[in-house]
Amino acid sequence: MVETVRGAIAPEALGKVLMHEHLFVLSPEFVENYPEHEGFREEEHVPEAIRRLKELKDAGIDTIVDPTVIGLGRYIPRVQRVAAEVEVNIVVATGLYTYNDVPHYLHFRGPGTLLQGEDPLVGMFVGDIRDGIAGTGVKAGLLKCATDEPGVTPGVERVLRAVAKAHLETGTPIMTHTHAVSRRGLEQQAIFADEGVDLSRVLIGHSGDSTDLGYLTELADRGSILGMDRFGLDLLLPFEERVNTVAAMCERGYAGSMVLSHDASCYIDWLPADQLPVLTPNWHYLHITRDVLPALRERGVSETDITTMLVDVPRRFLG
Repeated sequence: MVETVRGAIAPEALGKVLMHEHLFVLSPEFVENYPEHEGFREEEHVPEAIRRLKELKDAGIDTIVDPTVIGLGRYIPRVQRVAAEVEVNIVVATGLYTYNDVPHYLHFRGPGTLLQGEDPLVGMFVGDIRDGIAGTGVKAGLLKCATDEPGVTPGVERVLRAVAKAHLETGTPIMTHTHAVSRRGLEQQAIFADEGVDLSRVLIGHSGDSTDLGYLTELADRGSILGMDRFGLDLLLPFEERVNTVAAMCERGYAGSMVLSHDASCYIDWLPADQLPVLTPNWHYLHITRDVLPALRERGVSETDITTMLVDVPRRFLG
């Protein structure tokens, strides 16, 4: 079974899946203390998210995976409000998102700190998976962690190893954020393998930011799934290069090692809201169904391979 915001469902009920999308990416302390800077408004942006997920369902997508965790503004009651109004399944995550250090809450707790002891992160993650998140009853369906350009800092390594331990205890799959240009996925794989993780249970996120077929095939040959999951972020890599990379990997027989997504959101306060449509006009939930899939078909990617990336691989990974 796969845990969703509305409860557990059979893997076969997932349908077509976008494997990396966010509803709301927020900086809670700024939202609470300086609302005038971005102005997230619950009464406006929750209905907007509902509208956009209804559009996505009409476009033929049945499930999204939302890897919004601590560090990205996760707040499950808000997600529940959206899930109650739409037919799209929403799978949420547990984990911690940092490129450098862990939050101050953890500075004196856990191995290598003043108080030593077991890492409380493991218990937090396992609790979110087994018992549910913050009393909501919503259980996490995957684990999330990140390594970006700074590399495997002590804080990042601590999170990666805690995620690995929670995975081994629960069997829950792992999704990562990476800086693909610096090949951070290989470092993640090395740490997970050192912890005893089966790398086929790991999805190396944002792999689609790279056109390095050697790097991508090395990750896949070690067993991991590649997140070709930033379609629409043309500022980081143009549309044509993203499409050509997926087509080239399919031609080499790697459709069974890839998933598709946008890493888009209904609201994100990392960038000025009024500039997003100008800077990233294609960065929205409908870009894959409207633009990417037709472009892949033009490049010879078969319907079988498209179904593999949208249906079969997500079902296998999440199940």
